[in-house]
Amino acid sequence: MDRRRLGNSELYVSSVALGCWPIAGMTSGGVTDVDSLATIDACFDLGINFLDTAYCYGQNGESERLIARALRGRRGNVVLATKCGIHFAPGRRQVIDGRPERLKRECEESLARLGTDYVDVLYLHAPDPAVPIADSAGALSEMLEAGKTRSIGASNVSAAQLESFISACPLVAYQPPYNMLLRDIEVEILPWCIQRNISVVVYWPLMKGLLAGKIPREHVFPTTDSRLKYPMFQGEEWRKNHDLIDELKNIAAECGKTVAQLVINWTIVQPGVTSALCGAKRPDQIRDNAGAAGWALSPELQARVDTALARRGQAISRWAV
Repeated sequence: MDRRRLGNSELYVSSVALGCWPIAGMTSGGVTDVDSLATIDACFDLGINFLDTAYCYGQNGESERLIARALRGRRGNVVLATKCGIHFAPGRRQVIDGRPERLKRECEESLARLGTDYVDVLYLHAPDPAVPIADSAGALSEMLEAGKTRSIGASNVSAAQLESFISACPLVAYQPPYNMLLRDIEVEILPWCIQRNISVVVYWPLMKGLLAGKIPREHVFPTTDSRLKYPMFQGEEWRKNHDLIDELKNIAAECGKTVAQLVINWTIVQPGVTSALCGAKRPDQIRDNAGAAGWALSPELQARVDTALARRGQAISRWAV
């Protein structure tokens, strides 16, 4: 597993990282502590040293608590990131709260759950419309100065908000959704980050499982599935996406990789992308994802991927970063 420098920090992270939302068990079925702990353990064998969680990953911090159990005695072997600024109210209602006092409180609680005195990256999870982002960034800057974190990141913020953020706090990493179908950041934010040596650490490289190539074309999602909020899981967009996946399956087979490995590999070689957060709740899932690193497509197969993406055209998404 290759290691890449995180912005201008002294941290070096694996190009494939473990996204620790699934182990929280809030939206994934069949989650067990045994599997979750084994998944984190597998990262050490695979060379994955970058773990990403958040204060709100779990109604009561289940993700952070599991990570603490898995890292006993080996905290120094990982780059550990968490996020503050979102919590769950009673009834599992998600609340964005970027007030400085709330961010500081969540940071302290996250450190206690994780069983550590510091994290390596502390992100603002999302901007709070009721709080100037420079105020939220200023609170994170104070936590950086206090040694609660080794570096600062921002997630789900716009280009204009990034400008305001860096006016109040040094920024090492930016975390947006990004994949073959969600490419909005390529227009403005990726070049902005490249120019300033800010690492882009992306989530949803497999677009909530769609680009793993395992969901059949004829699959019917239950009405409670949150993916139905996204146009790309419905109607004509669904058909176009499966036409793309069919082409990717053929290319992946020719290079001896899974579709997920092909898609994640495409993601981590894009200019400006430092690492991709790959969610997993079982060891076999993170092992498959780890197979995306350490190889490159031939020019011929790369051209076929580019052609397939061009044929697919721009996907419609509710996300606009």
